[in-house]
Amino acid sequence: MLRTLDIRDMLLIDRLELDFAPGLNVLTGETGAGKSILLDCLGFVLGWRGRAELVRKGASQGEVVAVFDLPADHPARGVLAAAGLPVSDELILRRVNSADGRKTAYINDRRASGDVLRSVSATLVELHGQQDDGGLLNARGHRAALDLFAGHDGLLAATRSAWAARAAAAKRLSAAQAALAAVKGEEDFLRHAVAELEKLAPEPGEEDRLDTQRRVMQAAEKIRSDVVRAAQMLGLEGAEGAMRDADRWLQGAADRAEGQLDAPLAALERALIELGEASAGVEAALEAMSFDPRALEACEERLFALRAAARKHGVQPDELADLTQKLSDRLAALDAGEEGIATLEAEVAQAQARYQAAAADLSKARHAAAGRLDAAMAAELAPLKLERAVFATLIGAGEPGPEGSDAVAFTVATNPGAPAGPLDKIASGGELSRFLLALKVVLAKGADALVLIFDEIDRGVGGATADAVGRRLAKLSEGAQVLVVTHSPQVAARGAQHFQVAKSVADGMTTSRVVPLAPEARVDEIARMISGAEVTDAARAAAQSLLAS
Repeated sequence: MLRTLDIRDMLLIDRLELDFAPGLNVLTGETGAGKSILLDCLGFVLGWRGRAELVRKGASQGEVVAVFDLPADHPARGVLAAAGLPVSDELILRRVNSADGRKTAYINDRRASGDVLRSVSATLVELHGQQDDGGLLNARGHRAALDLFAGHDGLLAATRSAWAARAAAAKRLSAAQAALAAVKGEEDFLRHAVAELEKLAPEPGEEDRLDTQRRVMQAAEKIRSDVVRAAQMLGLEGAEGAMRDADRWLQGAADRAEGQLDAPLAALERALIELGEASAGVEAALEAMSFDPRALEACEERLFALRAAARKHGVQPDELADLTQKLSDRLAALDAGEEGIATLEAEVAQAQARYQAAAADLSKARHAAAGRLDAAMAAELAPLKLERAVFATLIGAGEPGPEGSDAVAFTVATNPGAPAGPLDKIASGGELSRFLLALKVVLAKGADALVLIFDEIDRGVGGATADAVGRRLAKLSEGAQVLVVTHSPQVAARGAQHFQVAKSVADGMTTSRVVPLAPEARVDEIARMISGAEVTDAARAAAQSLLAS
């Protein structure tokens, strides 16, 4: 619900604060008094497109603040949360327009983009008039309006789910067909490459391992002769033999040396141990350096084969094993491709059948709902003096999509036997207003989340018809807050709250003001609407009668 509207320095308004009530709020005033200005200001704070120049002459900037009450389940809460804006039971929209044309929007005291502001306002306010119809004249919105009236959310959800499953299956099939076509173009290459690589059987890390082995064997060839000579010099024919001879001679003399040879003998024993370890290490190295020359040749052949294959395929040698697997997989996909395509085609056919069944159920429900909607419209049109008009909801074949395959259009024939056609092509201005009002009353389900604004929707009607319009607006306001700009006393008399818009001139400056009317002033205003500039006693009596009814 719109609770307050605060306007400063906008158009002809210098300062205005309005408090709105639940139910039906009516705004009246003489032509040119500024009723449209009030709607322009409200549209400005909601982010709607409007006049380019809004700042009051002589002011540096204009500002509009609108405060809404948000119930716990109001859809605006989801929009605010998605935008990362504060969410509470009170929603404050503020928009500033500087004299140079810059516009800045705030939502709950946080800067907000125009797109976010419009997304929020779309959940708050809906405007209806002869030119701004909230989409009811646009056939593209008729299917959604019929679905809202019917309330078959479950069927819609099932159809959307089936459409998504069908689209996913078709996407998988398309991807598989494209992949198969691409692979078929390189079948000869794949078979040759896979055969060659599988024969080579490369392994990850094999190139580094072979390169190390090759370098070790090459180095062994160069140093082995030196190591052999060193082993001979360390052995029994070299240092070890000489040291053992020295040990034997010293052992024989130690008994007569009075202990002088004990230390040398101990050192010699340690040296023999170290010499033995050195000799064993050299022998082990010689063992490791022993290889068959044919092994070096085989190692080099394998290494060069791996490197040649890597260059041929434009990869690193370590990537050959992975490449072999990838090419094998593509070849396997080619060999199994036709079978896979057939499986996917069957999945698409099954998904299409499920979608068609869901769409058929939805279409059946829509046809039934169309009959109920037409009957409801007939009941609404009669009191609006359109009893001879025939409203019909036409359902035909449309482009399949997430919401089914029906094309829905609201048509009307204003006289028996006359051809039916779109609302805005067949109905006159006054008739169009009443058709739109009747539609809105019939489609009012869920409207309690919205503030409904009707801008002179009663234009061109009077008398009993205007009274019927007023009754319909009052009925609509039982489930939603409604704001009506009207010239009809019958409509004005139905308001729960009545505002008068007037224009005044002071010190050469024209301003518009809006005031809530007390009961006495309301009688005078409705009397003015009845009789014109001169308010007569008869007009006052008529006004009181309207208010009493």
